[in-house]
Amino acid sequence: MLQRAPSVQQFWTKNRDLFKDAWTDWESSEGREHVLDSSLFDPQLRSAVEQAWDDPTKEAAVRELWKEVFPGVYATQFFDPQRLAALRDYLDEVSSADIPLRPPYGIVLNRGGALLDPRSEGYLAAPSFQAFYKELMDSYMRPVSRLLFPDVVGYDTQTFGFSIRWQENKDTSLRPHTDASAVTLNINLNLPGEDFSGSAVSFYDNETRQVSKLTFEPGTALIHHGSVPHASEPITSGERYNFVLWLYGENGRIPTQGAEHKEIDARQRWTVPAASSDNFAPF
Repeated sequence: MLQRAPSVQQFWTKNRDLFKDAWTDWESSEGREHVLDSSLFDPQLRSAVEQAWDDPTKEAAVRELWKEVFPGVYATQFFDPQRLAALRDYLDEVSSADIPLRPPYGIVLNRGGALLDPRSEGYLAAPSFQAFYKELMDSYMRPVSRLLFPDVVGYDTQTFGFSIRWQENKDTSLRPHTDASAVTLNINLNLPGEDFSGSAVSFYDNETRQVSKLTFEPGTALIHHGSVPHASEPITSGERYNFVLWLYGENGRIPTQGAEHKEIDARQRWTVPAASSDNFAPF
């Protein structure tokens, strides 16, 4: 699981259907398929998003919920803290299911995380999780990204996602970097009262040299262009759980900084692209 040798690649590819069937059996055997639904989203955000899908001209209510906390970085309450326990319990059961999951070691080893998108080998293929993940990406992340970052339109047809688990004295931090994404959404999964210290996300402004360390509250999210430099500072106590989700164009295409972008109206923003998965995985 922690190597990149050809034999490891063959292991995941050869057993893909076996693992997919195993996740289906695991989920249905204990009635877990009904745990993940739209009630996990913050009620105010969910109401505004549902309203925008019904009438895109009312999308301003969604925009107002996202506050710019650093140049080009926006934050909001994304998941309902009172419902996060259901998601975390589900993920804890996933980690103890004895079905292989490939950790997201593309940038740095993170043994406590998992790959979420079907384009990735060894991904979390449980059907209800995949339905929840698809709703998150299609109904929430993509239209919000188009609303906040108009230049990503056309570079948002493909999805990618993974979870992370930063732990004191284990997998603790991530050096300054940019993402291979058009847009990155980083959602905290810590429960109320599940405190940690350190582990801020530092953002860097290339023009002003400004650096800001932003911290997460349970269920909050940060969204930004993948090109914004950032780092995860070392965690010094406790654990931090997050989903990290990406959008980009076919075969990893991302918008060029400063390039003219395609103008679209509200009704076009609140649509799902017809493009199918290109099966390109960044890592």
